[in-house]
Amino acid sequence: MSQSEAQAGADGDADTSPAVAGRRSVEAATMAVVLAFALLMAWDNHRTGTGWESTGPQAGYFPFYVSLILAGACLYGLVTEAVKRGASEPFVRRAQLKRVLQVFVPTLAYVPVTQWLGIYVSSFLLIAGFMIWVGRLRPWVSIVTGLVFSVAMFVTFDVAFDVIMPKGPLEHLLGY
Repeated sequence: MSQSEAQAGADGDADTSPAVAGRRSVEAATMAVVLAFALLMAWDNHRTGTGWESTGPQAGYFPFYVSLILAGACLYGLVTEAVKRGASEPFVRRAQLKRVLQVFVPTLAYVPVTQWLGIYVSSFLLIAGFMIWVGRLRPWVSIVTGLVFSVAMFVTFDVAFDVIMPKGPLEHLLGY
């Protein structure tokens, strides 16, 4: 059973939404990005030094050769993808991408909101929001769960262990 069949079985119906991206194009793009990183790493380590000194290898010796191996693997993968024939199977379909974005976008927004509102308030908003929007749970259950988690996090980190966490206006109003 393939992964897509297993996913279809878990959802009850096969996902027949249109493909957003093919597997080959995503793999080729990923290999191209990793190849660029490997070449940058090789250049930087070559600049640092890839030879031997009287005390042993220079700082860039091992990372340089690791980057060459990584670049070679990426080139092999790119050539293999380029010579394949036939249609590519879908990497992600529209319905699948929608579910991924429902989690990714709020999580991405959580990072800057944490700097503005503090970690406890933004964590409350993230947890309660996920439970209401994605989990489709009753709002009062989501709010209570988010509040209990945020208070437990505050007591654990700020009170018990005195760990410095990003604070927002609410914590400053409460004197923390």
